[in-house]
Amino acid sequence: MKCKAITLLLLFAATALSAQVKQWTLQECVEYAVEHNLTVAQFELDLENAEIDKSDALGNFLPTLNANTSYSSNTGFSINPTNNLPTNRTQNNVNAGLTTGVTLFDGLRNVHQLNRAKLNAIANQYRLDDLKDDIRLSVANSYLQVLSNKELLKVARAQYQFTEQDLIRTKELVESGVLPRGDLLEIEATAANQQQQIINAEGQVLISRIGLAQLLQITDYDNFDIADQAFDIPPSDILSNTPSSIYAKALEFRNDIKLSQTNVELAEKDLDISKGALLPTLGAFANYGTRYSDVAQLPVPGLPSGSIPQFFTPSFTDQLWIFDGVSFGVQLNVPIFNGFSVRNAIDRSEINVERAKLQLEQEKLDLENIVNQSYVDVNTTFKAYEAAEKTLEARRLAFEYAKERFDVGLMNAFDFSQAQARVDNAAADVVRTKYDYIFRLKILEFYFGMPIVLN
Repeated sequence: MKCKAITLLLLFAATALSAQVKQWTLQECVEYAVEHNLTVAQFELDLENAEIDKSDALGNFLPTLNANTSYSSNTGFSINPTNNLPTNRTQNNVNAGLTTGVTLFDGLRNVHQLNRAKLNAIANQYRLDDLKDDIRLSVANSYLQVLSNKELLKVARAQYQFTEQDLIRTKELVESGVLPRGDLLEIEATAANQQQQIINAEGQVLISRIGLAQLLQITDYDNFDIADQAFDIPPSDILSNTPSSIYAKALEFRNDIKLSQTNVELAEKDLDISKGALLPTLGAFANYGTRYSDVAQLPVPGLPSGSIPQFFTPSFTDQLWIFDGVSFGVQLNVPIFNGFSVRNAIDRSEINVERAKLQLEQEKLDLENIVNQSYVDVNTTFKAYEAAEKTLEARRLAFEYAKERFDVGLMNAFDFSQAQARVDNAAADVVRTKYDYIFRLKILEFYFGMPIVLN
């Protein structure tokens, strides 16, 4: 009986351990989000399709080879295919052949199409990498939001515990006649308000946690949580660089810029392909064919001259060799007039080149604006964080003074509650400005080519 109890206890402990919620780190969240994102999966399929397009473009340089065969049966009047004479009997015919062809010159369009297919594969890779960058930033933002909300919840709970202690002391002072009962009611109202703040903070933690889980394509919200740890302000020398130097660095590696640059090259290749339609095309072909007919009549060889001709029907295999033949040649096509279609296609391609160039310049301008804004945000949020810390320190000192006055009856409960509320608000501002600064800092570092890492 004792062994059974121990076994059940061990099984219960193992089940409890396995049921523990996994604590996700930022790196784990980022890697999981990139791996399981549905849009990433779609872009990966586009990349595979671009690789197939490269194979298609390479195939344009290779000759074609096709086999064909047909069977026909005619009843009544028809032409004998072996001697082109009319006949009035049922005949069965079989035709077979091999055809090959190769493009010798097509205005270099096959060359440009191959180069375009290679560029398109590169562009799809840049597009995929750019999406992954966006996902990393979104996950980092959501992750820091969860951390911020958790710290705000801790602040609210700590303030409530402090208020509970004040509530006990106030009850004692009221019972001893030092403070009026109205002060006790005011402290109780403050405690109730803080309980409400705790409930709201718990809701914000849950909402932000669900938002992060959705970015990771995780639906088991109850068993999803991040590592419960606080982060200090990370050291960084990113501000030792000027916004222009950060922008110049971002131009070198940002995938959205590389994608726009590749799109310009793609548009130029489309223009080359369109211009190729103005040039002649030259192709070569060859064909081997044979046939069989059950009405085939061939003269009997070796008869004496002057004798009556006699005919026989060759066998199936003999006819395949007797009636076979080879044809070959070259074909030249010279475009002269095609209803303005070629000229219009060239004009559209030229417009697309200019549009792609304008889009590239717009992307560069947007990137420069983002870098400058991020640089300003880092400075602004850090100053806001420093100011919030100073405010919190001042509010705490003021609260300590207010508490001393309240304990000896020189301050009423309402003013004391206001002093405590100012401390609560200042503590919350410190948490918000801290994580806001951390995120802005990571964005700026990200544009400088640094990975998103929280220490």
